Amino acid sequence: MGIVLFLEKTGNLFINFLRATGSIFIFISKSILTGIIPPYYWKQILLQTIQIGYFSLPVVGLTAIFTGMAMTLQCYSGFSNFTAEGAIPSVIMIAMTRELGPVLASLMVAGRLGASMTAEIGTMKVTEQIDALSALSVNPLKYLVFPRLITGTLLMPFLVLIDDILGIFGGYLVGVYYLGFNSANYIHNTFVSMEAWDILSGLIKGATFGFVICSMGCYQGFSSNGGAQGVGRATTNSVVASSIIILLLDGILTFVLF
Repeated sequence: MGIVLFLEKTGNLFINFLRATGSIFIFISKSILTGIIPPYYWKQILLQTIQIGYFSLPVVGLTAIFTGMAMTLQCYSGFSNFTAEGAIPSVIMIAMTRELGPVLASLMVAGRLGASMTAEIGTMKVTEQIDALSALSVNPLKYLVFPRLITGTLLMPFLVLIDDILGIFGGYLVGVYYLGFNSANYIHNTFVSMEAWDILSGLIKGATFGFVICSMGCYQGFSSNGGAQGVGRATTNSVVASSIIILLLDGILTFVLF
């Protein structure tokens, strides 16, 4: 009986996972298919550009610059044992552009933007504002979801690029003004091993993660029910699911791209 019960619970979990995955896929597909057909809500796209891009700059920038500083100190403590301090600038550059830039920027945006997006749409859902849009012949997916999907996918690479620059700059500050590296040598060692693919791969990751963040935020918002408690639960699910998917996709994309 114990084995039967275990298999039953495992099967139910797997079926629920497939059901949720299918629902998300259908939701995103409908949003894209309805959104690419005119008319376009340019005011909503501009609003989401400000919300996603401009207001995310402070948290992304602070995270990047302090991460670059901390990484430089940690690398120095390890590399100095092998007299390989000269490799620190290259390591910081590669780590930020390939991995830490897109992942950290996306996780911070998921925590700030994903929660806000889910709470906003979830509140509209439980207060029947989304039903009011439908009554006014406005497609909620086209008006609420598509502008977020398109702006999140297009703007996240720019946030990743800013994250890369500030992270490398943070490493430069610590390396030159605290550890005593020569400024010209540090800059030379930073760029001597830089390749365009290092930066491009991070931007690809950023666009993918931005799409994931906005997709999960909108889906969880539209799935909200049960009043304020349901909105809070959906907000938590959005941030957790986005973070897990980002880390999972990061491993897959790293394997594919490199």
